[in-house]
This record gives sequence, C-alpha cells and structure tokens, in this order.
Amino acid sequence: MRHTPGSTYRLQFCPGFGFDHARAILPYLHRLGVTDIYASPILRPRPGSTHCYDVVDAGALNPELGGEAAFTALWETRKALGMGWVQDIVPNHMAFHPSNAWLNDVLESGRDSPFADFFDIDWDQPDESLRGRLLVPALGRFYGRCLEDGDIRLGYDEHGFFAAYFEHRYPLAVETYDQVLGQGWAEIKADLGEENPDYVKLLGVRFVIRTLASGRTEPEERRVQIGFVKRVLWELVTGCTSVRRFVDRQIGAVNGVPGDPASFDRLEKLLQAQNYRLAFWKVGAEEINYRRFFNINDLISLRQERSEVFEATHQYILDLLRRGAFTGLRVDHVDGLYDPRGYLARLRQSAGQAYVVVEKILAQGEALPADWPVDGTTGYDFVNAVNGVFVRRGNERRLRRLYAGLLGRTDDYEDLVCEKKRLITGKGMAGDVSNLAHLVKRVSGHFRHGQDITLYGLRRAIVELLANFPVYRTYFRGTVFSAADRKYLEQTFRRAEERVPALKGEFEFIRDLFLSDPEDFRSPEEQELWRHLVMRFQQFTGPLMAKGFEDTLLYVYNVLLSLNEVGGAPDAFGMEPEAFYSFCRERALRWPRTMNATATHDTKRGEDVRARLNVLSEIPERWAASVKRWRRANRKLKTSVNGRPAPDANDEYYLYQTLTGAWPFNEREVPQFLERLAPVLVKSVREAKVHTAWLKPDQAYEQAYVSFAETILRPAQNNAFLPDFLELQRQVAHYGVFNSLSQTALKLMAPGVPDIYQGAELWDLSLVDPDNRRPVDFELRRQILEDIEARAAADLPGLAAELPANPADGRVKLFLIWRCLSLRRNLPRVFERGGFLRVKVEGRRKKHVLALARHDNRQWALCVVPRFTVSLADEGGAPLGGVWEDTVLTLPDHAPGHWQSAITGQDLDFGHGLPLAELLAGFPAAVLFAG
Repeated sequence: MRHTPGSTYRLQFCPGFGFDHARAILPYLHRLGVTDIYASPILRPRPGSTHCYDVVDAGALNPELGGEAAFTALWETRKALGMGWVQDIVPNHMAFHPSNAWLNDVLESGRDSPFADFFDIDWDQPDESLRGRLLVPALGRFYGRCLEDGDIRLGYDEHGFFAAYFEHRYPLAVETYDQVLGQGWAEIKADLGEENPDYVKLLGVRFVIRTLASGRTEPEERRVQIGFVKRVLWELVTGCTSVRRFVDRQIGAVNGVPGDPASFDRLEKLLQAQNYRLAFWKVGAEEINYRRFFNINDLISLRQERSEVFEATHQYILDLLRRGAFTGLRVDHVDGLYDPRGYLARLRQSAGQAYVVVEKILAQGEALPADWPVDGTTGYDFVNAVNGVFVRRGNERRLRRLYAGLLGRTDDYEDLVCEKKRLITGKGMAGDVSNLAHLVKRVSGHFRHGQDITLYGLRRAIVELLANFPVYRTYFRGTVFSAADRKYLEQTFRRAEERVPALKGEFEFIRDLFLSDPEDFRSPEEQELWRHLVMRFQQFTGPLMAKGFEDTLLYVYNVLLSLNEVGGAPDAFGMEPEAFYSFCRERALRWPRTMNATATHDTKRGEDVRARLNVLSEIPERWAASVKRWRRANRKLKTSVNGRPAPDANDEYYLYQTLTGAWPFNEREVPQFLERLAPVLVKSVREAKVHTAWLKPDQAYEQAYVSFAETILRPAQNNAFLPDFLELQRQVAHYGVFNSLSQTALKLMAPGVPDIYQGAELWDLSLVDPDNRRPVDFELRRQILEDIEARAAADLPGLAAELPANPADGRVKLFLIWRCLSLRRNLPRVFERGGFLRVKVEGRRKKHVLALARHDNRQWALCVVPRFTVSLADEGGAPLGGVWEDTVLTLPDHAPGHWQSAITGQDLDFGHGLPLAELLAGFPAAVLFAG
C-alpha cells in the first residue's frame, strides 16, 4: 500500500539535535497533527559536520546523532504513534575528505582502485599534470610554498605512508613506498643481520612493493599484496626497534628542512609520483578534473548512472526502508545527476510504494517532467506561488522607481542575471567550462563544420550558453530532446547570439550538434561521445544557476527582498489570483502528493519575514518616503572604504528591508537579534561579490557595513532613524501577521502535502542559513500547545477570538496549524485525493480575498483568507467583520449548505452564499468543513 503523508515536519539533525532529541518531541508533533517527520541526512558525514550533506560512509549512521540504539528507539516511537518518516538522501556527492574510505582508496590506488569509477573523475585530462591523477585542491597557499615551509610532511601509521597537511592525511600509493624505503639498507642489514627473520620479512615487503610497481598484477592479487605490505610492515615497525628506527630515518630523510629548498626535492619527487596532485584550493576554480557539488571543492560527485555505485550507496538506506524505518525518501539535488530519470526509475523499483519527492527547483512556468516516477517536489514552487499572491502587482512601478533612484541607474534584469552567471564561470567554474570545451572540441573534429572551431571560441561560447540558460537544466537521455527542453535550448541559443553576435559560428555549430539526430553519426563510438557531451553539459547549467542566480543575483537585485527566493523570479512582481488558482488546480490533477513548503533549510529568509516584506508592496509611497528620510539621517554614519561611502546604496537598502522583515516582536529579543544580524550582513555582501567575496574578503567594507548597522540601531538622543524606523516597522509587522496567517492556511489547505519547517509553527523571523538552523525551543512549543488544547476544550470560540488580538508570541499561528492539521487528519480522503475548486467571490472587497475548496463526494473543506489588508482595515485594525461590507462567497449548487468552522467549532448555515463579514467575524482566516 502506498504511503502518503498527511503533513510533514522538517527536522535538522546535527550534533546538538540527535535521535534522542527527535524522539522526545514526537508526542508533541503528533498532538500538533503532524503525520510524518521529514529528516535531514543521517548517514555518517565528515567529522564535525553541522548539516550532514557531506557524507563519508553510505553504510553507517552518523555516530554524532546517537548511534544505532537511539535511532532504533526513534524509529519504534514514531511507529507506535502511527507516524511516518521521510528521509533525506544525498545521491549526488560525498565529502572530499580523508575519512571517506572509498575516496582514500582512489587516492592510494588511482585508476586501479575498485572505487575509481564511483566518483565522477576525468582521468584523461589534456593537462599532463592531471592525466591519470586526481586534483586535491586542499592547500591554503601555493603548493611550492606549503612544501618548502614544511606544511606538507611525510608520515606513517598502521594504514601505511601518507602525506600530511595539518590534520589531513593523504595515502601514498604502495608502489611508491620504495622511494621512502629504498635507501639505508646497508644500515638495517648491519643492524639486524641478513639471516634475521625481521630483515627477511622487510626484504619480502620490498619485493612485493617492486612487484606492484611493475604493474603486472591482477586486481584481486594486487589487493592481497597491498594488504600484505601494510600488515607486515606495521608488524615490523611496532615489533622491532631496529625497523622502527630505520623507517623513522627514511621519513626524516624525505622530509625537508624549512629554509633549505633543495632538501625538499625527495618529498616533491615522491608527491609527483602519487595518484593525486596536491594544489592550492583556488586552483579548483580553474583546473578541476572531478565534478563537484556546485563549485565546492570539498564535495566530490558520484556516478549514480553506474549500477554498482547505486547499489553501494543505497544498500543501507534501502534496507532500512524495507525494514520499516522509513516510509518515504527525499532526494537531494536530483538535477546534479547524469540521468535523473534513469536514477529515479531505479530508485522507484528498489523503494516500491514508498513516498518519494525530489529537491527540484522549477522556474516559473516550468513543469516537473511527467515521466518521473516520483510523488512530486520538496515545494519551492509553492513557496514562490503562495508568496507572490500577497505581492501587490499594481505598485510594481513605484517600488522599481524607488530602487532605481537609490542606485542612480536602472539595471536590466536579464542582463544582470547573465552578468552574475558569467562572474561565477570566471571565479568558480572556469575549470568546468574548460572541460566542457575540450569535450566539444573532441566531438567537433568529426564534423567538417567543426574543423575551424577553436578551443578559445568554444570556451567563450559555452560561457554564454550557460549564462543565458533560462532553467536549471534539461533532461535529454540520449535520443532526442523533449519539446519543452528543445524550447529552452532554442531560447538559450537565440539569447546568446543576440548578446554576443561575434560567436554566431560557434553557437550555430553547438546548436546543430546538440540537436543532432542519433542517426547522423557514422559510428556507435561517435554517437556515444555526442550523447555524453550533451548529458554532461546538462549537469553544469544547474550549478551555475544555483551559484550565479541563487547565491549572487538574489543578493544584488534588491527591489523587494520577499521575491528573492530559491526558485523565485524577482523580475516577476507577484502573482494574480487566477494564476495561483491555476497552479493549485494543476497540482491537484498531476501532483496531488507533492510538498507545499513555505520555508526550508535553504530559503533566504523565514516565511514570516517574507510575509512582512510583502506589506511594503501595499505602501510604496510611505515606504519610499521613509527610506529617503533614513538615508538622509544616516548619511554621516557611513565609513569611507576605498574612497567610497560604505555601505553603498544597494547594501543599505538591503539592510533596511532586512530589519523591517526580521525585527523581533519582543523587545527582549533585540540584543540576540543584533548578534545574529552581523554574520547575516557579512554573508549577504560576500554572496553579492561586489565589494567583497568569499574568495577575497574585504574586511574593511564588511566591518563598515556591520558598524553602520550597529550604530543606526543604537538608541541615542541624536539617533533620528531608530524611532522613525520602529514606528513603521510596527505597522508592517501588524499587517504582516495577517499575511502570515493567510499563507499558512493556504499551505495547509491547498492540494499537496503541507510541510512545516522546524520551529515555524511559531513566528519564523529567521534569516539565511545558518541563522535558520538555530536550536528550536520545543519545550516552549509543547507548553503552548498544551495550553491551547486546554483552553480550546473550555471555550474554543473565545480562544479563537482572543489569539489574533495578541499575536506577538506566535500562539495564533500555532493554533491555526493545529486546527488545520486536525482537520486534515479527520478528512484524509479530501486532502489526499479530493478535487480542487476555486470559490467565486463577489462584492466590493473581492480583490482582497482568496477562497478555495477541496471535496471528495459529500465531504468538503473550505479555506477563505484575506490579502492586501493595509487598505482593507484601518491603521492598527484587523480584516474582520464589517470591513468586508457586501463581499460574499458564492458556492456551486452541489456544495453543502451546512458547515462547521474548524477554527471556532461553530455551526454555520449560509445556503450557497457565505457573507465574509460573518465568516471572518472573529478570526482573520476561515477554515470550514462539511459532510
């Protein structure tokens, strides 16, 4: 039987929140109405990992989360409560770290390792220094400096010889051990005597090393011989003082002396003989021969298209799934895979009827491939749709005019996106572009029209194609492109040629090559090379979108920060109700089990921060006037950095919006908020890559920005900004509450599976990662729920009327979630497979309301929420009762006439016309059910 969650609750496991912590909160989550926990990765990551997406062992639990006993106890407890468990898995990559045993074996044995093809490594690089070797971009300085300063040292332990760089250890190929042990034999012979058993064993070790170096051993024999060398040598070193001194002397002779460059020659020669090349970490941006997660050197990608890799990386997690530990899987970064459709088909075959969703970022108007055997996505499309419907589109021009005036220019959005993506190709992905260019060059030699296409021209053309790509990726699998993918490709080539007409020849050749028919190729080898080229190209459009758009453009283009979200479109100013209803209708028809999220661990700001910022789209004139006053008041508080005021106008505007959206309700929380603010500001300007960057931080600018924020937020008699800001912020926060409650109700009632990010059942005023991964006070939430349950049992209508009037503690949001999740649990058929209906609204205030219904035969659920409440309610008022005037819902003839409120418990008889003045008389959202 296929499992479908009624709702999910995202838990971020980390050393401070492990299996026992999760087990302790399960009863609370169950009472809240959550049906499934939705957990971040739990397999063993690199030591000290705070997020666990850097797995080093796919066959073991993360010991820092509590181990097998704690895991089993959590599993049994959630099962006893009748809850499910959706588990996040990471198929795309593993940590590039010495604790990764598979990777260590590759470092030691190179292409002879049984894991050499597990990782996405190009062993046939044009660069001779990398041919047959793996780049290890881990050094903090240039290789030569690290070597001659003694930062790289030869060492030895029970696992064999290794090159040590501070705490990192990189194994030496056993074939090269003779470079260490090849001198000083006369001394050890004289010391032990040639008949000594230990000396004979040492000779045997050396013989085997030389046999391995000859390269004439079969894989299994080689494995046995390597084991023999390591085992016997360790026994000799630990059991014979003479051998230990001999080995120590050889290590000392290889390790050089700082200040004497020539003394490092032996060590350098030894390192050059390895299956890897140690390099300055920045080299990874320009010379890379393994695919990374985005452009992160520390994460090396896997080749899941190979069946043995899939089996090795999924055996443990699938075994737990079959045994009942999990009821569903969440697939991280599916776009990074070589063949996502093929991978998902294999996963579905192995996972049976388990619930499976993918982390897939869909651009506006883009559809999830219909042939993917999954239940949907993790909900970024819902994040942006539900957010957009609370942005007042009619005020777009006013806010854009304000922004252009602040900057002193008007940026073309599409040009800016391309510019930032080009920046990333140059700063972080030049090596990937070069690898693609070499691959195209190899293919071009088979075609007369490609003979004169130069490598330089190909690099430039590929940069433009990547920069102009409109979506995260296409899904060609080796035959032909789908109609949708072909449309995206045609659009890419057209835009690229318009922007750089000088590369017309290169674009035309690559276009014709990509859109070729398989029958155009003269041999199966040519066809396979072409197929690999196109599929490889697809793996790099997504990372560039992530780094160029999500992690750069969204920190630079600051018209309205609530639009700057993963999968969002800052140039699309909001969404009309018609489009939102169409979006929901499509989900009900095609993806009824997909997730509805409003916050994730990767969103740029908390869901309630966005809800507040959307209020600014309702008050453009007041906002513009306030920003201009604040800039005048704070102008003298800026610092000159590199001859210019810091922060600049764009970063200053980013700060004002951030403060407006994230300022705490409770004054006692302000000091903690100010501590959290500083790292967020530093991250924002580093991500923007205008004045500073992760690769080259400008601490003077960063400090000027942080100091500016601290100064303007410090209460003082001459600080005109702070009281002015707080007055406006209080008003924005007031109306933001209604936006928050409305988007929460829509998430819980719309087609799909609602997901609650940890802690977001109270106000989510967090900012970008890692701020949104702070510890959650679950005990407080448990106490609040207990109190609400008790008071609801005594007087539900009174509680529902009281909570909106006192919103600061967030109880009203938790109350709404509890009531809606309880309804979903009581009407599972309606929400799992029920139809979707837009409810007609008439009256003077109809543009201020969203109304939708779900139904399955005689069972119905209805959701009605307000929007644009600034002009609906008086200042400081609420969108309740008489403000709705003559506005009425008109239900279809087949709808019930008798309803009950899930919020207040009251019975309602309206026939087919439901006056909003009565529906929204005491609570600023209506959730009804019938049948």
